[in-house]
Amino acid sequence: GLIGRRDATGETAEERRRLRKEQEALYANSLGVPRRPPWTNRMTAEELDTSERQAFLEWRRNLARLEENDKLVLTPFEKNIDIWRQLWRVIERSDLLVMVVDARDPLFYRCPDLEVYAKELDEHKRTMLLVNKADLLPLNIRKIWADYFKEHDILHVFWSAKAATATLEGKMSSGEEDSASPDMDTKIYGREELLMRLQAEAKSIAAQRRTSASKGEQEASSTDSVSSVAKHVVAGFVGYPNVGKSSTINALVGEKKTGVTHTPGKTKHFQTLIISEELMLCDCPGLVFPSFSSSRHEMVSCGVLPIDRMTKHREAIQVVADRVPRDILEQIYKITLAKPKPYEPQSRPPTAAELLRAYCASRGHVSHGGQPDETRAARQILKDYIDGKIPHYELPPGVVTDDEVATTEPTVAAAEGPTASAADESDSDDSDEQDDTTGVPDMRCLLSDLESFDLAAAEGSNVTGNKKQHQASQKQRRKPQRKKDRSWRASNDGSDGTAVVRDFQKPAVNTPTASVNGNV
Repeated sequence: GLIGRRDATGETAEERRRLRKEQEALYANSLGVPRRPPWTNRMTAEELDTSERQAFLEWRRNLARLEENDKLVLTPFEKNIDIWRQLWRVIERSDLLVMVVDARDPLFYRCPDLEVYAKELDEHKRTMLLVNKADLLPLNIRKIWADYFKEHDILHVFWSAKAATATLEGKMSSGEEDSASPDMDTKIYGREELLMRLQAEAKSIAAQRRTSASKGEQEASSTDSVSSVAKHVVAGFVGYPNVGKSSTINALVGEKKTGVTHTPGKTKHFQTLIISEELMLCDCPGLVFPSFSSSRHEMVSCGVLPIDRMTKHREAIQVVADRVPRDILEQIYKITLAKPKPYEPQSRPPTAAELLRAYCASRGHVSHGGQPDETRAARQILKDYIDGKIPHYELPPGVVTDDEVATTEPTVAAAEGPTASAADESDSDDSDEQDDTTGVPDMRCLLSDLESFDLAAAEGSNVTGNKKQHQASQKQRRKPQRKKDRSWRASNDGSDGTAVVRDFQKPAVNTPTASVNGNV
C-alpha cells in the first residue's frame, strides 16, 4: 500500500522486525539443548529417570517463558524426552560429531549449542559440518560458503548423499561428480573420499586421546567411558529431520541399513554400524532444536515438518513465493502469474493465492465444489521445493552477489521506469521502504486507476439504463389482453344489497316436437 502496513499495535513490519532482532539478541543465551544431568554407575534406573525428567522439565519451563514473549518466534522444538535421550547417548558415544545440514541454508540447520555441549562432555570431541545436497548449489555459492566457514573456524565438508547413492548403484559414473574444482574446500566429496576424511579425523582424535590418557588415565576414563575403552572411534550423525542422515549412512555403508523416506521422523532409535576396524557410525533420530526467527510454515517449507500434516497451506506457499523469483516459477511450471497492480511495487513477489490458482489452472486441479484444489497444488509445489526441482539457496549473513544486483536492477528499471533509481537503493524484501520512495508516482497511478474505474462504472450505468428502456418499449408493444365478459353476473337492481334472483323455467310443451308428431 501507500502507507506502511500497521498492525493492531500501530507498528509497521520494519519496526516489528527490528524489535524482534533486539529481543533475539537479548535472549540468545537462553536457547540451548537440554543437558543430561550428572550420573554414576551406582544410580538405579528409577533414580536416573527421575533426575533426567526433572532437568528436562526445568529446561522446558525456561523455554515456555520465552514463548510467552509476543515479539519472539520459536521453532516447534522437540518436546519428547525419549528423543533427547537418544541424542544424549549418541553424543556420549561419539568422538567425532557429524552435524548434517542442508546446503541451501546451512545456518538454519546448524545448532552451535550442540557443539558447545559436546566440548563440555569431552574436550577432545570435534564437530564436523556435513553440508548435504551440495550438488544443488553452484560452484560460486559453494565458494562463498567455504570462505564463511573458514572465517568462523567451522570444520565442513560438502557432500551429496543422492549423488553418492546413484554412483554406488551404477546410475552415474564417478567422473560425473563435481571433481572439476581442485579446491578441497569447495569440492563435493565422494563416498571413498568422505570415508577417508572421517577416518583421518578419527585417527587424530584417537591420538589426542592417547596423549591425554598418558598424562591422566583416570581423568580420561571418567570423561568418556565408552570410546576410550573401545577399539573403534565413533562418528555420530545428528541433525534436523529430513536432512539426509540415514541416506548418508546408507551411502557410506554401501547398502540399505536404515530406513529412508520423504516424511521427517522415520528414524526412531539410534543404531551403530561398523565400517572398518577404526571407524564406527552411529545414526541418531532427527530432532528440531530450539531456535529463533522461524515459524511453523517455514519449517514445513524446509521439509523439517511433514507436508501432509500442514493445515494452512497458503502461508507455507508464501514462503516459497518470497524466496524464489517470479520468472523462475513461471519458467519451471510453464505458467503465467498475475502482474502487480499499477499502484503496487512492481518488484513484489507473487502472492500464494496467485501462484496456487495459476498452478491449478495449468494442471486442471479442481476440487469437488468446482474451485481450484489449492491443497493438492500446495503439496506438490512444496515437494518440488524440498527435492530441489525449484532452485533456491540462502547466502551467508551480509553477503550479496554481483549476479543478484545485475539481475534485479534491469528488471526493476524496466518495470518502474524513471522511478526505479530510488527504489533500487532499498532492499527488495522491504516493501515499506519501496512504497515511501515511490509515493508520488503511486498516487498518480492510483488516481488514474480510480478515474478509469469511474468511467467503467458510468459506462455500466448507461448500459443498464438502455437495457431498462429497451425492456419498457418491449412491454408497450405487447398485445393487450382481451377483457373477460362478466355481464352474465346478476346485478342489484333494488340497491338494497341483495342480488336479484332470476328464474329460468323450462317450457311445458316443445312446439317443434309437437308439430312433427302431429304431422306423423
